[in-house]
Amino acid sequence: MAVREEGEAAVVAGGVEGELRPVDLARAVGVSAQTVRDCEASGVLPPARRTGSGQRRFTSRHLAALVAYRALAPGMGVMAAGQVLRTLHDHGADAALELVEAAFARAHRERGAVREAARALAAVADATGREVPAVLAGVRARRGERPLRIGEVARLVGVRASALRVWERAGLVCPVRDPRTGYRVFGPEQVRQVRVVSELRRGGYGLGRIAPVMEELRASGGGEALEGALRRREEDLAARARALSAGVARLQDYLDLWEAAGP
Repeated sequence: MAVREEGEAAVVAGGVEGELRPVDLARAVGVSAQTVRDCEASGVLPPARRTGSGQRRFTSRHLAALVAYRALAPGMGVMAAGQVLRTLHDHGADAALELVEAAFARAHRERGAVREAARALAAVADATGREVPAVLAGVRARRGERPLRIGEVARLVGVRASALRVWERAGLVCPVRDPRTGYRVFGPEQVRQVRVVSELRRGGYGLGRIAPVMEELRASGGGEALEGALRRREEDLAARARALSAGVARLQDYLDLWEAAGP
């Protein structure tokens, strides 16, 4: 591995041959010497040998651990990457690899949820014969037009008022309460929510499958924004999956050294 070779070549004169100071490890992977010390103190790196004066001395095994930690972080996060290394040192390779497997499973679920949301939006467009952004635009209140009550929305969209109450309890639509009467009222945004849920229900989507779509819609603020957000999220998750795979390769490098030397 290139970074390991560079790190080993960076050992300066004056140290025991094959050993590295904190600064040598730091230069090899592009971090500070304090970060190296912190990693050793937190268990991300195995314990370093101490000289008679208390100075830490590391080896290529420590360098491989640090490289693995840094390589895992983009795919699973800094905290999770550190936990993998600490688990390896405390509980062995099988326990550490279980954490990696869980990260892959989590990434798979997240990508599946994004694709499900994209399919749901396509289902809305197919059901109405319009482009997705137009569907999600909903209705726009005319200047001075009052919000609609639940019965009016039910007739407008073609569903039962009882269905709207179920959708509200499930968190799919979010009407507001008229402060004077306490009745549910629906403005343009709430009517848009009802229309989207209605089309997805007609397309055979259960409430549990609709919930993440509505969360994405509320977070993004609109149809075009939601489409763009889903594309960006899919790209980000794909990049994280690639990074996780690359990190696992570096972890295997370290596992080979760790198992050969003994925990």
